[in-house]
Amino acid sequence: MATQKSVTPSAQSIAQSARAAQKGGLPPVHLWNPPDCGPIDMRIARDGTWFYMGTPIGRPELVRLFSTILRKDGDEYVLVTPVEKVTITVDDAPFVAVDFNRKGDALVFETNVGDTAVAGPDHPIRVAYDPQTGEPSPYILIRAALEALIDRKSFYRLVETGEEATHAGEQWFGVWSSGVFFPIMRAKDLA
Repeated sequence: MATQKSVTPSAQSIAQSARAAQKGGLPPVHLWNPPDCGPIDMRIARDGTWFYMGTPIGRPELVRLFSTILRKDGDEYVLVTPVEKVTITVDDAPFVAVDFNRKGDALVFETNVGDTAVAGPDHPIRVAYDPQTGEPSPYILIRAALEALIDRKSFYRLVETGEEATHAGEQWFGVWSSGVFFPIMRAKDLA
């Protein structure tokens, strides 16, 4: 009786499966429930650089392909195809918002992997503060629990568009997009 040979996932096998599953647009990763193959030596650094086995992935089209099969399961980030699922390491957020433009009353963000998101009810902006340094880390939700860290230059530009408004019964400094106010900091804490 023959036994099935166990195959260890690699970046190449995952990319092949992802290409096969692509049919235009983002693949329906939320519908896929393949076997968990464990962790793979892939990491996304805070600056958005993707690494495989400690080496930066230098092909933007390959990074884009991997980004389309990324999903967050609980606290873990996984690359998922119809036939396999592997856990990867994400240092902060899986994407970086590298620019934004105002279109009418909306702020439209672009990520390092080519995704766009219009800040609003479905794509909120949030700002977390480091408890030791107080340094802000701004994020925008891109898709299905996957956020982008808003890069420094874009955050400075975003702050330039800010204004004060009442939020949760207090005066806050923040930004408006698509009719939604996104608080950045309490107005009384502005220096």
